[in-house]
Amino acid sequence: MKKEKVSFSDWQKLDLRVAEILEVEDIEGADKLYKLKVDLGTETRIIVAGLKKAYMKEELEGKKCIIFCNLEPRTIKGIESNGMILATGNNHNEVKLIQSDGLVELGSRVS
Repeated sequence: MKKEKVSFSDWQKLDLRVAEILEVEDIEGADKLYKLKVDLGTETRIIVAGLKKAYMKEELEGKKCIIFCNLEPRTIKGIESNGMILATGNNHNEVKLIQSDGLVELGSRVS
């Protein structure tokens, strides 16, 4: 599926940052979602993410990932989600987090 091209100025509006997943909780009545507490270096946030079928809670805790920080908050299953974790998948429904390479400071901007 071909997507519409975006301008460079549109790309610059995105605030993508490196974060670490601190805590992972089940959400009552949700078979695909976790409630995650993430550390962005200068702040922590709660994010609801559909990673339950791809990762066990223990696998996510301590992982570094990329967060879309300036996405409008959204209430999912009664929880306000403040951002989105970036992940990729294939035709076999295998989902993997997008992560930074090497030692990168939490809160570092992705550009």
